[in-house]
Amino acid sequence: MTSFDDLKAKALDLAQAGAAKAKELTDIAKLNIANSAEEDTIRKAYIDLGKLYYAERGMAPEGAYVTLCEKITAAKQRLEENKAKIAEIKRAGNINDDDVAAYTCDCGCGCSCEDETVEAPAEEPIVVEPLADEKTDDETV
Repeated sequence: MTSFDDLKAKALDLAQAGAAKAKELTDIAKLNIANSAEEDTIRKAYIDLGKLYYAERGMAPEGAYVTLCEKITAAKQRLEENKAKIAEIKRAGNINDDDVAAYTCDCGCGCSCEDETVEAPAEEPIVVEPLADEKTDDETV
């Protein structure tokens, strides 16, 4: 027969093992969060590095940077063209920024998505048919 002291010792050992495991899992979670922060720092540094390179060498890039710099230059050109078109439309239609803001959605893209609430379709309940050899409550006699 196991004595009370033996049970108490086993319970204490289990509690300590559980606490140790919880601490290990907490340490892992903290390190994963720290790693995410470091990865974010790296991403931001890459962005800054790319901006710096483009600012300094974007008009005369070297090797593998040519295609990426051309994409940035083309996108910037399209942005300026779009801004010019917007200004012309505003001038021609006597439209001010407040008028534009009234037709711009919260996401800033101008799609008026705030006016269109799209609801997800209701999920249909899953119906599970009993197997041929199973009896339902209605069939039990």
